[in-house]
Amino acid sequence: MSRVQLALNVPDLDASVAFYSKLFGVEPAKRRPGYANFAITEPPLKLVLIEGEAGQDTRLDHLGVEVTSTDQVNAATDRLKDAGLATFEENDTSCCYALQDKVWVHGPGKEPWEVYVVKADADNLGKGATADATDTCCTSRTGPEESTAAAGCGCGV
Repeated sequence: MSRVQLALNVPDLDASVAFYSKLFGVEPAKRRPGYANFAITEPPLKLVLIEGEAGQDTRLDHLGVEVTSTDQVNAATDRLKDAGLATFEENDTSCCYALQDKVWVHGPGKEPWEVYVVKADADNLGKGATADATDTCCTSRTGPEESTAAAGCGCGV
């Protein structure tokens, strides 16, 4: 089985392991001093956590999991809320030249994660719906408590 690997330098390994265990509903496959990894089946992902300097923020724009339906976004939203995580939902939002539904959560190092579905690409939007080059793209990337537009959301960045 192939899977994407993401390696993150995190400021607090224990807090990060606790967060990702909740986010993905699995425990680490391997845990060593200063290191942990998750072998996640769904979505196929190898997530590597390497402990960095205390106090630093995890250095990444954002991470995402694309799903195939709004029902899956809603199920993820419910599961994340039930796990006690703060969420921010965006429905029918214009982002990255597409119409999307999504939910955002943030890890202990302030790294934003989105679970999202592309409902329509800009080229396939019907009348009355727009997703253009000037869309704010990925609002609320600064945290669930703030809903300011981010300067660039990693779309093509």
